Amino acid sequence: MPPSVDSAAAPPRGHRVRQTIAQLRERILGGEWAVGGRIPTEPQLVAALGVGRNTVREAVRALVHAGVLECRQGSGTYVVSTDELAPVVARRLTADRMAEVVEVRRAFEVEAARLAALRRTAEDLAALDGALAAREAAWRDGRFDEFVAADAALHTAVVAAAHNGMLAELYASVGTALHSTIAQSMGGALEPERYADHSRLVEAIRAGDADRAAIEAGAFLEPTPGA
Repeated sequence: MPPSVDSAAAPPRGHRVRQTIAQLRERILGGEWAVGGRIPTEPQLVAALGVGRNTVREAVRALVHAGVLECRQGSGTYVVSTDELAPVVARRLTADRMAEVVEVRRAFEVEAARLAALRRTAEDLAALDGALAAREAAWRDGRFDEFVAADAALHTAVVAAAHNGMLAELYASVGTALHSTIAQSMGGALEPERYADHSRLVEAIRAGDADRAAIEAGAFLEPTPGA
């Protein structure tokens, strides 16, 4: 029996695979399939997406290769990341490359602080104040792990206040590296000589002083002598 639809009208295979990858990624980013959760089985995906088994298989394989999905023998396929860059960065994060990570952070954070001073909203300032307060409280109480998390949250809030979506996405991809460099810079303990006052950075952003905000952001990320 001839096909009901002219085969010439069907999109090429590569196009169907790319569309399927985009659909899978959209469901992951939208939270339908959470990190740590299992995605539907191959037959279920075929039915839900309206494409063939081979197309689904290739799309899933591409996202596995990208580090977004993980196939577990006898169990299924699971979401392990919402960000394709994060696994790549994590694989490259080694102790001997921490100096490079700091340089990348500096490139992101200095520009983010400058933009944040120009674009911050009342909501951004409230988020910065909250993150700063949490950071200071963790320091006062000597809670190392909470301090590292709060410090990372403050830097992330500065990037968010820049209102540059691409910058925020790229910065999110270095999340693991961010925590590692903060923890390393603290030497594993909250010692007074390692304290860095971030209130001046927040105040520069509040004042709309882009140059001062950039200077304050860069001051925390000066290269280590001899590194």
